[in-house]
Amino acid sequence: MPALLELQLALRGRLFAEASSADDAPSLDDALLAGEDSALRLAIYRNTCMSALVNALRLSFPAVQRLVGADFFEAAAQQFIRASLPTSAYLNDYGADFPGFLSHFAPAAGLVYLGDVARLEWAVNRALHAGDALRLDLTGLAGLDEAALSRVSFTAHPAVTLLRLESPADAIWRSVLEQNDAAMAAIDLTGGPVHLLVERDAAGVQVRRLGAAAWEFTAQLCAGRPLYAVLAAGRHAMADAWLAEHLAAGRFVQFYVVAPSAGDSRL
Repeated sequence: MPALLELQLALRGRLFAEASSADDAPSLDDALLAGEDSALRLAIYRNTCMSALVNALRLSFPAVQRLVGADFFEAAAQQFIRASLPTSAYLNDYGADFPGFLSHFAPAAGLVYLGDVARLEWAVNRALHAGDALRLDLTGLAGLDEAALSRVSFTAHPAVTLLRLESPADAIWRSVLEQNDAAMAAIDLTGGPVHLLVERDAAGVQVRRLGAAAWEFTAQLCAGRPLYAVLAAGRHAMADAWLAEHLAAGRFVQFYVVAPSAGDSRL
């Protein structure tokens, strides 16, 4: 009798037609698929599994499906699934690699913006399902001296994502979901790049455009760079206002002070 893991791997191979499935077939047939209706039972299970995964992608990428149509989306999703099976039973986490797959999916080559729309939808999905986290307590910052404040690094809220996209994916996404044909027709596909902040607030998931400088400042802070390094990389007259806005909006959940290095003038 094969071990449980061997049976699971063999069944996965048969369900998703992996290359090794033929080698696994005898042990699987003997252990699990005995009986005259074994092929029918396997087909039912295969269809159920594939449908569940396609539906998970459909829920995460509704605008992509509307852009390409249900049949095209299902065919693309099935090809993606066979190449990139989920590693967790929590299907809200499944699909992170789908935007990259679409960007290189030959039948969609004419839709140069499709991968960008998918990247935006995945960020929206991430914001929607991210865990709740306490917003940064600003009283801790207020107690720091000037030298320590310059060495502060922030941890972004798990619902926050920064995207730089070559196409106006946010305008396409909104027009498609709102079924606004006039807005869609007015989009300049050469109007990119766009710099987006995706987050979840009390009203739901928000997608906001930022200027290039504000986006770069925000991206560096969200990446954990200390404040002095972010400012040194490109001091901007609006930096203080941008930081104040992020703190007021609760886009950070904690901070820590980076230890000074030898000879650092910010001691």
